[in-house]
Amino acid sequence: MRGIRHTVLCALFLLAVLLSSCGDSDAPLPPQTYSMGDRVVLGNIVYVVYETQWLTHLGEGVDARVPRNRFFLVRLSAVNSSNREITVPNFKVEDDNGTVYPELGGDQAGGVPQYIGYLRRVAPANSVQGHALFDAPPRHYKLRLMDEDGEKTAFVDIPLSFTSESPDVPQVGKKETDPSTPLRK
Repeated sequence: MRGIRHTVLCALFLLAVLLSSCGDSDAPLPPQTYSMGDRVVLGNIVYVVYETQWLTHLGEGVDARVPRNRFFLVRLSAVNSSNREITVPNFKVEDDNGTVYPELGGDQAGGVPQYIGYLRRVAPANSVQGHALFDAPPRHYKLRLMDEDGEKTAFVDIPLSFTSESPDVPQVGKKETDPSTPLRK
């Protein structure tokens, strides 16, 4: 009698485990979030986000354009790893509150250095690279990336940063000194 009860309990336990593993297996997984500099593979597109930049205007003088918020440039590349021409989808940035800002293109992108373009047709084994443009307030964002069919999504975490690195350039006409040598008066 004990053997039968033990066998029935084991069978019920095994059935419960099997049924729980059959649950929502078709439910899509939430999009993965990557860091800047990571290689992101979505479908046949390989993305890398390199850096960001905030601008208060584009252009100079009377041709300068001022954004509603700030111009936000994201430098990235997208490689077509397939054997057919594809279109790299437009980008969006999303803040921590869920507010989405779409990529700007056309006349709105005039004056953007190394502009990546808005309609991006990429031949097999080729890439596009440059700056994508957004008009958004300075905040922490995630850049939304999609595969060529718009079915797979991933995010790249973009921390809020206003740092700007400028290399040390020696002044013309001044003798460069060794930093380890003390200055004399």
